[in-house]
Amino acid sequence: MHHRQKLILAASCFLGACSTLPTSGPTGAQIEAAAVKGGANIDIVTVDDAVALPPAPKLGQWSLPELDPPPSDMVGPGDVISIYIYEAGVPLFGGASIVEAGGDGFDPSVKAQTLPPSRVDDNGDIVLPYAGKLHVVGKTLFEVQGIIQDSLRGFSQDPQVLVTLKEVVNNSIIIGGEVDKPGRLVLQTNQERLSDVLALAGGYRGSAKDLSLRLRRGSRVAELRLSDVLQNPEADVFAYPGDRLTLLQDPWLFSVLGASGRVQQIPFTRSTMSLAEAVAAAGGPNNNYGDPGAIFVFRYEKTEAGEAKPVVYHFNMMRTSTYFLAQKFALHNNDVLYFGSAGANQPSKLIQLISQLFAPIVTVTNAANAFNNN
Repeated sequence: MHHRQKLILAASCFLGACSTLPTSGPTGAQIEAAAVKGGANIDIVTVDDAVALPPAPKLGQWSLPELDPPPSDMVGPGDVISIYIYEAGVPLFGGASIVEAGGDGFDPSVKAQTLPPSRVDDNGDIVLPYAGKLHVVGKTLFEVQGIIQDSLRGFSQDPQVLVTLKEVVNNSIIIGGEVDKPGRLVLQTNQERLSDVLALAGGYRGSAKDLSLRLRRGSRVAELRLSDVLQNPEADVFAYPGDRLTLLQDPWLFSVLGASGRVQQIPFTRSTMSLAEAVAAAGGPNNNYGDPGAIFVFRYEKTEAGEAKPVVYHFNMMRTSTYFLAQKFALHNNDVLYFGSAGANQPSKLIQLISQLFAPIVTVTNAANAFNNN
């Protein structure tokens, strides 16, 4: 058989097998057909005007109730308090006089006594000589002074009491994770917000957009992106005694599939990212077999009932107006960016395949013809 006849026969065989050539994924028409006929209950949204754009995501809000912080000098379990007692006349606790202690101008009959530090137990009680067990939890230092003073009136002549906090446990929080100084942090006032706490802990490590702030308050736990807390004053709530804060590495990602030339997960370059930026980061559709008119974003959208519904957004980048819409389309965490295969890419693949397979035969044939002519 002549070489030319062999080439024609081989080409015919490959043309018959054209539909079986490998692709990088379904075409745009195949995706839409599968969504409509596949019974998967998937919504296809063609983004061809501003009305079709989904609402821009709002900055995150805590799902925890914001509590008004208690007074910063409120006594709680674990706190250690120092108690100073001043007595006139015959002292109950003994001690040096104010004059002896260097207090010029005071009655020399007044005696001052410092009691051993008292730790508030788990039940919120302290025990003092003569006074016995006193319940002080949830009281301010001024109120604790009054409780101790009243308990000693029958034993001492007009005792005066001064109470200070020696060690603070109750009015503190625990912070850990990606901070410079993890550990227990005492709230010096009742005005520290979450951003203040992070600053007092030496600041955070890494980028705010890649960090998640987990807040445990009582039995409830909530989580929010750190960038949302820093950008949204309403999310920068007051720290509350007993809070547990943890900064976690949790970068937002989107996946790239289809005819892009590469399959990968790409982290967000900043806290908010548009589709136009995502397409650029992914390298766009492949020139050889990608279809610019078939760019899709796969996502789960929450319904009013709170259920997750699959939605596919279709962008035709062959239209100039779509480039402006892509700049306003905000990407979500875990979105899938898919570049559809070109419906007409099969013949080009066939031509490339034939060229690769039969190039040696064509070369030999040309050489033989040249030899015969000579």
